[in-house]
Amino acid sequence: MEPDAVSDPALRADLLDTWIAATDAGGSVGFTVPAPVHLVAETLDLALERVAAGKDLLGVLHNGERYVGMGLLVDRDSALNLHWRTVLRVMVHPKYQGGGAGRLLMDGLRQSAVKLGLEQLQLTVRDGSSLEDFYGKLGYRVVGRHPRAVRVADDDYRDELMLVSDL
Repeated sequence: MEPDAVSDPALRADLLDTWIAATDAGGSVGFTVPAPVHLVAETLDLALERVAAGKDLLGVLHNGERYVGMGLLVDRDSALNLHWRTVLRVMVHPKYQGGGAGRLLMDGLRQSAVKLGLEQLQLTVRDGSSLEDFYGKLGYRVVGRHPRAVRVADDDYRDELMLVSDL
């Protein structure tokens, strides 16, 4: 999505709704159930500001009626990392999952990365969600594990897995 397009209020509303629905469905998208709406909104606004400033790239899914998915290619703001980006906040509204929407979104992000001349994409997933299987089918491989990196509750810690895909 072009940087100037992120100021569309309908885009923000749909992406916020998607993020809240994904969180409340148990998705690993940065927050725990129930979704803290004000924090999700603040985080979305910061992400959209980075896209508007040309720092990051936003990929979206639109079903003809509304935006139903999103993912970001995030720049690490370092001259040493110009050849790769982090894939962040990948989500599809739960109503539209299961029909290949996630794959379509990831394929679009990959195509954008290739157009940017990138060599690799990196992402992290919360262990225990089988997301590494989904991303493995898309060419990502596990390259590291951070034990107990994610605390989803006072007594519930999860490992964070780092995955990389060569382009």
